[in-house]
Amino acid sequence: MNKVTRLLHIQYPIIQGGMGNISHANLAAAISEAGGLGTLGVGTMTLSQVEKELVNIKALTNQPFCVNIPIRVQPNVKEVVQLILDYNVPIVSLSAGNPKPLIPVLKEAGVTIIVVAASVKQAKKAEEAGADIIVAEGYEAAGINSAFETTTMTLIPQVADAVDIPVVAAGGIGDGRGVAAAFCLGAEGVQMGTRFIATKEALVHEHYKQKLMESTDVDTLVVGRSLGKIRRLLKTSYAEELLELEKQGTSLEEFDRRTDETHHIAGAIYGNIDKGHLNGGQIAGLIRDVPTVKELIESMIADVSQLSERLKTTVK
Repeated sequence: MNKVTRLLHIQYPIIQGGMGNISHANLAAAISEAGGLGTLGVGTMTLSQVEKELVNIKALTNQPFCVNIPIRVQPNVKEVVQLILDYNVPIVSLSAGNPKPLIPVLKEAGVTIIVVAASVKQAKKAEEAGADIIVAEGYEAAGINSAFETTTMTLIPQVADAVDIPVVAAGGIGDGRGVAAAFCLGAEGVQMGTRFIATKEALVHEHYKQKLMESTDVDTLVVGRSLGKIRRLLKTSYAEELLELEKQGTSLEEFDRRTDETHHIAGAIYGNIDKGHLNGGQIAGLIRDVPTVKELIESMIADVSQLSERLKTTVK
């Protein structure tokens, strides 16, 4: 056990990313049951949708789980926080906005706080505000991303050196090699999103899972750079259409409309990949199968153990 597993009361230091509106209780519960930390990402969900997922996950697992609040995205943050308190959610992760105003009320209720950061400055501010764990997310990650474009390889050691609380690595991690590398860089755990989409428990369309398995190392692209709304997507006709619209000078309003949760759900849940986008991290090129969550986590942990032994002989 390390600081992350002790703080979160989990078996393995593997955390599920928020995943926005395609997150759901079945996948999160499966991850928690397998020894990791499952996460419900509330995205732009309505309060009734959030409450439904909280009821579902509590029925599916008695293990710790997390709720991710993307602060600038969720329109009813205060009300979501109240639901979290009402349902005794043990862990909350805060992203996409200033976490400082939310931390005191959550801490007072005994909630463990994870804050997602994309820079040393953000990580230090989160620690000062009372965060218990920092998820340092590199530019390889899927979905909404930081304009800093700092890679996981460079971000993790700098954040680990700058804060005293545990650091979890995110962005570009999808197997045991990624976990072992994160530990070597100074992290005490990992957060994954894209890899958990290609599991049997993920309730996304089969087209999404198939697209991940077919991906190569160059099959993601970044849209929104010129508009300050960076997203990493799987390379599809819809994603390339978004990129072309951006090159033609589309408005921020039109870009936001074409990348809203309606279009995300159209692609990810309904499989209309010519009418909606698919978030995808650069790790997509490693995905070649669709295991159960339990099989995935156990294989990753076994690989970490083997790699640890290999490191001992390699560096002698």
